[in-house]
Amino acid sequence: MELLEKLKWRYATKAMNGKKVPQKKVDEIIEAARLAPTSSGLQPFEIIVVTNPEVKQEIRKIAWDQSVVTDCSHLLVFAAWDNYTTDRINKMFDLTNTIRDLKNEGWESYRQMLLNSYSQRDPEVNFNHAARQAYIAFGLAVVAAAFEGVDSTPMEGFDPDSLDKILGLREKGLRSCVLLALGYRDVEKDWLVNLKKVRKSTEDLVTFID
Repeated sequence: MELLEKLKWRYATKAMNGKKVPQKKVDEIIEAARLAPTSSGLQPFEIIVVTNPEVKQEIRKIAWDQSVVTDCSHLLVFAAWDNYTTDRINKMFDLTNTIRDLKNEGWESYRQMLLNSYSQRDPEVNFNHAARQAYIAFGLAVVAAAFEGVDSTPMEGFDPDSLDKILGLREKGLRSCVLLALGYRDVEKDWLVNLKKVRKSTEDLVTFID
């Protein structure tokens, strides 16, 4: 299967060569993330695409000085809603009604159920739930990058509070979750490039219950 071969090819690139990824490939990767499934279809996150060299340099300072932050072509920041609000939930339900050109009692009852239940939860609980949805989209972006032959580096090694300040995320009701650097490997500088991929065997990873 071509996709599996691409996934065997990919790895968390440790050094990138600064080469630009064609915009069409970046668009395909972002589109894959946009199409990701999320709980109740709310898509409680945004993706910030950073290409500005000065901004990337600032991010590198609070991301353990990882070179891929500045040497990558595009740096994707996945930022989740800081909370589920009435406006946010209604906006997505209204969008669904508009796109599908229908309203029904069951769907509207489900809307009210979410509005009632999410409003009673602690904001931190809601953020963590939203962050998990962002990670689903992040995973699809990783897969899409591999499919497009683009190297990527998933990164949790950064100070989220500092990153939120750099990008002004808190003012938008967002909190950063995870980064994905897109680019092309530097085969001379990346110590990981020629090492074999290490994964658990299927037997150790998967339990089948018939």
